[in-house]
Amino acid sequence: MLQTELKHVNTEEEAKNLIDTNPFVVICCGRMGPMCIPVYKIMHQLEPLYPDVMFVDMDFDTRGARFIKVLPECRSFMGLPFTIYYNKGNVVRATSSIQTKEQIVAILDEEFGKTENE
Repeated sequence: MLQTELKHVNTEEEAKNLIDTNPFVVICCGRMGPMCIPVYKIMHQLEPLYPDVMFVDMDFDTRGARFIKVLPECRSFMGLPFTIYYNKGNVVRATSSIQTKEQIVAILDEEFGKTENE
């Protein structure tokens, strides 16, 4: 199990329920590795600034994460984590490997709209 401060999603059903019931969802699918941990921490820091976005993590090595691994947007990914951004149930962006806070904020603002705190 991942040791992050984000909400954990364990199954495909849980993830799809979140995607179906929340307009903006970010799933960070990875391990407790050096490329993943900074992304989890950044997302936790951004949660209060983006209250309309549901930030969750998912363990890459579980059966439940298969639906993430087979997404067309992830087909060429080589590094973890796989970070998938959903807007109203649709994948609007996907990234792999480590991302900076600035890169994540740019995606959030572009895909979900700027936060009022800016």
